[in-house]
Amino acid sequence: MQKTERQPAPNASRQDTDLIIGRNAVAEALRAGVPIDSVITASGERQGSIVPLLAQCREKGIPVKQADVRKLDFMCGGARHQGILAVVACKEYVGLDDLFTLAAQKGEPPFFIVCDGLEDPHNVGAVLRTAEAAGAHGVILPRRHSAGLTAAVYKASAGAAAHIPVARVTNLSDALRRLKDKGVWVYGLDMDGAPWCRTDLTGPVALVIGSEGSGIGRLVREHCDGVLSLPMCGRINSLNASVAGGIAMYEVVRQRQGLK
Repeated sequence: MQKTERQPAPNASRQDTDLIIGRNAVAEALRAGVPIDSVITASGERQGSIVPLLAQCREKGIPVKQADVRKLDFMCGGARHQGILAVVACKEYVGLDDLFTLAAQKGEPPFFIVCDGLEDPHNVGAVLRTAEAAGAHGVILPRRHSAGLTAAVYKASAGAAAHIPVARVTNLSDALRRLKDKGVWVYGLDMDGAPWCRTDLTGPVALVIGSEGSGIGRLVREHCDGVLSLPMCGRINSLNASVAGGIAMYEVVRQRQGLK
């Protein structure tokens, strides 16, 4: 019998079984509406029954990535993958409007976190954990060049990913424009901005955390209303993205709660 799906080991957790392997298994997952973070195909695999699967992914906005067949072999632990696998999301993504709805239900000014190209699952998980603890109403991720709601992110978030809404958008610049149209002030975190504690963050606000290597992208930065910086008093000139984001998030908390 063909093995199309990884079988969990005894007592395995949900986070250990996040792959759907093989063409039939992926097709059924798409048909059933299983939340899928991304689909990975073997490089050059664009024939036969894979073609309609990729078309469905495009229709559903699911990112499709290519990888060497040896990487798929490794990821699948020797199971026959037929050149395709799906990475299951730990929960479904929501829309931007859902984030505003949550803020309105709580009677609070919107407070969002935007991740611009954070590709390290541990960083994204840490951002989700801090955002949930700080009372943010949601986190916004781009479809491309970003870790998604994978098992690794879920684990790194210490379970916070189950509690905070996450929206995934095709274009961050367009998403920021939509936020601003709804009255949200957008602030990027970078090295050459204003002191983080001298900006009024009590109203509707979105904080943009840049990627681990290059920071905030040029187009995204152009859509920011301002840039906030943290003082660097040591010999290094930058902080881990999730650490810098955490400090800024709790500045929002401090101001909104009127803490000294």
